[in-house]
Amino acid sequence: MGDLPLRFLLGGAIVSAFAAVGEMFEPKTFAGLFGAAPSVAVATLAVAYGTSARAYVAHEGRSMLLGAAALLVYSLACVVAAKRPGLPVWLGALLGWLAWGAVAFAAWYPLHVLGVEP
Repeated sequence: MGDLPLRFLLGGAIVSAFAAVGEMFEPKTFAGLFGAAPSVAVATLAVAYGTSARAYVAHEGRSMLLGAAALLVYSLACVVAAKRPGLPVWLGALLGWLAWGAVAFAAWYPLHVLGVEP
């Protein structure tokens, strides 16, 4: 089981803190945004920092940054698809997923298959 209880407690505390910060801003939908991915990422990095080698923590942080870039491209693709009248929702969602997958794969491949370090 290892560090799972620590991740659970730390993750819950950080999610709660981010959600509380999100409640202070308008619109209230920011509470969900702040309570999700950023808090889990911070908890993961904190536990990794306390239990793992520096190289592992650096790898996790780099992976999170690349994932954020893929999420940004997905979000932009969704905005573009939503502005197109007559485009079916399923097709807009598929195009967003394809855009995300392309960026995520383009970031993942050199790091994990080719072993290229930035």
